[in-house]
Amino acid sequence: MSLSIENVTPNDLEEILALNESEVPHVGSVDLERMRWFAANASYFRVARTDRKLGGFLIGLRPGTNYQSLNYRWFCDRYDDFAYVDRVAIAAAGRRLGMASSLYADFAAAMPASVKVMTCEVNIRPPNASSMKFHTRLGFREVGTLNSEDGKKQVALLLKEL
Repeated sequence: MSLSIENVTPNDLEEILALNESEVPHVGSVDLERMRWFAANASYFRVARTDRKLGGFLIGLRPGTNYQSLNYRWFCDRYDDFAYVDRVAIAAAGRRLGMASSLYADFAAAMPASVKVMTCEVNIRPPNASSMKFHTRLGFREVGTLNSEDGKKQVALLLKEL
């Protein structure tokens, strides 16, 4: 297996969108226009491929992006600088192969030395136990929780020192 991490291209967006939607509710549902917005505005939007096939993606933001996500805004209100993982998804065939860990490491390496923390959120309700276990293994710790959708959704807000 040959793993490569590459910048997103416009030709990738429909396949990325299909992968994103296959992972709802662990990631939020978006449309193709939002994916195009991420491609134009995200600080980091890269794909992982195995043998040239899409295996996963990670979208990351920095403070100062005009993005109204409650989770992103929570971190903006509390931290001056950070690398925020907005969404990551790995195709079923790519799981347990180190693809997500490689994307996280690549995101961290792409940040300036001044960025000292990486942030993200993981669903508590509905639960995403495998994601929580993965993030704990990477060194993330909970720094808060946030409820949305009239209490139907709750996330753990996580932080890792870089």
